[in-house]
Amino acid sequence: MEIKDVENLAELARIELNEDEKREILSDMKGILEYVKQIEEVKVDGIKTENDFTNVWREDKIESRDFSRELITGQFPDSQDGFLKVKKIL
Repeated sequence: MEIKDVENLAELARIELNEDEKREILSDMKGILEYVKQIEEVKVDGIKTENDFTNVWREDKIESRDFSRELITGQFPDSQDGFLKVKKIL
């Protein structure tokens, strides 16, 4: 990575940087890229990855439920002519 790359990124981000800021960002970017290289080199042999796990979710089961118009209207506090009455909300 070079100063020209930092200038390119600053132009894309539409920010103005002086020379000191460009050098500081270049130094920070180099440090970040070095750290990423270290992470890429980590050996993961013998470590479980996300592909090694099995599905822990339960299977879907169809359960019958008794819902009827009378059951619902009977549990609702106010109804009229088979309709449920609710407060007016604006």
